[in-house]
Amino acid sequence: MNNFEPIIGLEIHVELKTKSKMFCGCSADYFGHEPNTHCCPVCLGLPGALPVPNRRAVEWCVMLGLALNCEIPLFAKFDRKNYFYPDLPKGYQISQYDKPFCVNGRMEINNPLKKKIKIRRVHMEEDTGKLLHGVVNGENCTLVDFNRSGVPLVEIVTEPDIKSSDEAKIFLKKLYQVIRYLGISDADMEKGSMRLEPNVSVRKIFDQAVPSYKVEVKNINSFNFVKKAIDYEIKRQIEILERGEIPKQETRGWDEKKGITYSQRSKEEAHDYRYFPEPDIPPIRWIGDKIRQLAEQIPELPDKKLKRFIKEYGLSEYDAAILTEEKEVAEYYESGIKNYELRIKNEKVNITPKIIANWIINKKVNISRVTPEELVKLISQKQQTVQIDEKELDKIIDEILSDNQKAVNDYKAGKTQVLMFLLGMVMRGLAGKGDTALIRKLLEKRLQ
Repeated sequence: MNNFEPIIGLEIHVELKTKSKMFCGCSADYFGHEPNTHCCPVCLGLPGALPVPNRRAVEWCVMLGLALNCEIPLFAKFDRKNYFYPDLPKGYQISQYDKPFCVNGRMEINNPLKKKIKIRRVHMEEDTGKLLHGVVNGENCTLVDFNRSGVPLVEIVTEPDIKSSDEAKIFLKKLYQVIRYLGISDADMEKGSMRLEPNVSVRKIFDQAVPSYKVEVKNINSFNFVKKAIDYEIKRQIEILERGEIPKQETRGWDEKKGITYSQRSKEEAHDYRYFPEPDIPPIRWIGDKIRQLAEQIPELPDKKLKRFIKEYGLSEYDAAILTEEKEVAEYYESGIKNYELRIKNEKVNITPKIIANWIINKKVNISRVTPEELVKLISQKQQTVQIDEKELDKIIDEILSDNQKAVNDYKAGKTQVLMFLLGMVMRGLAGKGDTALIRKLLEKRLQ
């Protein structure tokens, strides 16, 4: 492999979580429902049915493009992508070809040095139906569920700037994070709402020519599987090149159980799809003010939030990265900071943003069960516990042991369960502010 280098581009499909589908009023919440119960003449491609674009889906596509530093052309249109497959009832997919909503973007990753991955386009299309393989009346067959047909689908296409499976995984995880921060998709790969497709080629080092082929591995639903599939493809293609042959340009699948890719079909070129403008949907023309309004709706994204956490709260880059990995955790942390600031006005508590961060990171606080207010109150109690004077604690323990001589004798006689009684008496004397683990150790030491 030392004589070769991989050339990798990525195509990522993301289902948007709009209430309705891309071109009709059917519910887009199809997952887990009975097959073919979320369909209408439009998403089934019946004659005479006309598509109407989902405005929210288009706006979310543009917002994602803006978050990925794309240019937003003021003119865009939909196109028909023609191909025949059982899950495509119309015989074509409404997509975008030469005039997509977003172009020429970029996203920075660390691997460990900073590197910008260029994004060729972010465009809008409709999802297809889903094939289900099973047995009916004792015979193997393939059924089609059209519930997914017509769900809004955004496709993100990178330039072939990625040089390793590690870089691909880092890019995809960061893209996933941005999508979740925007709130436009759950990006749940187990449900198929985010599907990953690497395009892999290999060339000799120092060869500047673009390889004459590329292999696309379709519909992968895990970051780790993408890494494994890319590594397998690189090794497989190098072996072919070393024999003096050229790998086939094809689409392949990934078999996780066997750890291999397998051939599915020859890979089409753009002209094979016979793209032409969608005649039932007029072109979309933007004005600058509308683009600015969409840009203003974008929340603070992970990179900016991480830098702010470091600057404002004095966190290390490591801690800030953990806290900003998920938007919900970052918001929980900042809500905890606000509650701390309210409490500190009325109480002498030694809590810092760093201490709150440590509790969330190291104690793995369940943010769905413990509110930020409860967390800060708990930390405050623990801080007060730490500040209890040791002489006061020793004095209370002495008094409890002196007043409960029978319990002391029982413990020394082997009835160790009375330790919990003594512990409870000490905690009562401390008004519940004591550290139970510390007091237990002190009692055991004194009783011995």
